[in-house]
Amino acid sequence: MNHALMLVLPLAAGSCESIQAAAKPHIVFVMADDMGWGQTGYRGHSVLRTPHLDAMGANGLRFDRFYAGAPVCSPTRASVLTGRANDRSGVLQHGYALRRQEKTIAQALKQAGYVTGHFGKWHLNGLRGPGAPILAGDDYHPGRFGFDEWVSVTNFYDVDPLMSRAGEIEPFQGDSSEIAVAEAVQFLEKHQADGRPMFAVIWYGTPHSPFKSLPDDRASFGQLDDNSAHHYGELVAMDRSIGTLRQALRRLGLADDTLLVFCSDNGGLPGITPATVGGLRGHKGTVYEGGLRVPGIIEWPAGISPSVTDYPACTMDLFPTVADVVGLPRDVFIEPLDGISLKRLFRSAASDRSKPIPFRFGMRAALIDNRYKLLTEDLRKGEFQLYDLDTDPGETRDIGGDQPDRFARMRRELLAWNQSVDASYAGRDYPEGRVSPPDPEPRFWYDTPAYAPYLPQWKDRWEFKSYLERRNKGYKSPVKKTSAKG
Repeated sequence: MNHALMLVLPLAAGSCESIQAAAKPHIVFVMADDMGWGQTGYRGHSVLRTPHLDAMGANGLRFDRFYAGAPVCSPTRASVLTGRANDRSGVLQHGYALRRQEKTIAQALKQAGYVTGHFGKWHLNGLRGPGAPILAGDDYHPGRFGFDEWVSVTNFYDVDPLMSRAGEIEPFQGDSSEIAVAEAVQFLEKHQADGRPMFAVIWYGTPHSPFKSLPDDRASFGQLDDNSAHHYGELVAMDRSIGTLRQALRRLGLADDTLLVFCSDNGGLPGITPATVGGLRGHKGTVYEGGLRVPGIIEWPAGISPSVTDYPACTMDLFPTVADVVGLPRDVFIEPLDGISLKRLFRSAASDRSKPIPFRFGMRAALIDNRYKLLTEDLRKGEFQLYDLDTDPGETRDIGGDQPDRFARMRRELLAWNQSVDASYAGRDYPEGRVSPPDPEPRFWYDTPAYAPYLPQWKDRWEFKSYLERRNKGYKSPVKKTSAKG
């Protein structure tokens, strides 16, 4: 494989005993669900105001070119936890399970002395459909991947959700973003006195459909269609919850020593007015910029000088960055990694990225090498497009014919990387040399025996009703296995 795809990441050698002298900030990862790159106040959105995200960006490192690991949710979530492209870990599409053989950031931090918690959407247990409480017997629940505590749901969740506290089902009232943050804050309050560093993951269900916001939150969007008004109302509440979280960190005396990350799990949605992607091409599900580029901010007052950067970064970089900051040993990762450490950006501007950012989603693939981006909408056809994102962020002019040498080199690199992902998908990265246990087929939770006892009492809940009615009429949405081969 071309040397440009080799990992450049300074990590401490040795066992976890060598970590004790390293700095251990508290770490909080926050991720929106389907929030587009253009949906922030600091990007000048025409109707949405996000004062708390704006303040976080002004006080931290704001990435104007931050990328989700994939153009849909579950794959990006896998990339956050592993530092690897989603297909390597078996998460080909939404609703696929993360392999138990993978090593996660939660497991690594737990081994390093952190107490860990997950709050909100999980969607890495092979279950599709609207978010339902994760059952205690689920073989792929957050606790299986290193989270000591979890208050979680299978997928997207909205107003007044049912959630699972480590397998115990609880009803909640209010906006879903505020609920997730409230649980995370309780986690921080509970463990602050322990003297242990804390790692919390907050994964919102906002602003994923179905769109449902509180009346006050959508009141200022009366000129919009109903779906768009609810969609933007959800984002108002989400931004407010970020303010609640940042204020709680200050109140608890944790703000200076907390590395707080915000991003979205994929690009923005089509059909929402005003548009979600800030003038970029494409949207969720595509490998154009609108499907991959998302808001991204890292705030850490004790460790980061506030700045705005055009340096390309991605969700696959988060685990390597934390490993670099904390001083984790190399063996916390499954190799090969696709992300790199961003730590050098924390105090000063960085030069060009040393390693391209690769993506694969079904037959679509892309490779971002600083200002240049190569992409294909179908690997089988062998047709590629090359764009200069510095001069053409909207990806309107294919320059492959103008720069044949660059085009050929990036094509070779992307295809070589694609072959390495095929090997990973086949299980070659694991000690066993194979996938074990086999990947479960994705399925709808309401079609599984484990959830059957709950269906009678849940059939009239607003978030489940339409799905269960269609199921009872004999309709079943097709679940196709997405090919991993390029």
